[in-house]
Amino acid sequence: MANLTLSVDDVVLQKAREAALRERTSVNALVRDDLIQYVDVRSRRLDALDALDTVVRRSKSRRSGAWSRAELHRR
Repeated sequence: MANLTLSVDDVVLQKAREAALRERTSVNALVRDDLIQYVDVRSRRLDALDALDTVVRRSKSRRSGAWSRAELHRR
């Protein structure tokens, strides 16, 4: 596992230490878990965008130019 050095405001670090103590964990574990969650969410979002791109490329519907406001709101 790699080591990482961060610069954090003293007040933020103190609050993080207090939160970690209440949760019976460490600041390191809090940061690690948040990074894991961030990477997972970002990865799923990018996968969804890739899937959407695939659907768009396979679509037989084609439109040249932008839609007008009236076309977008037509019922």
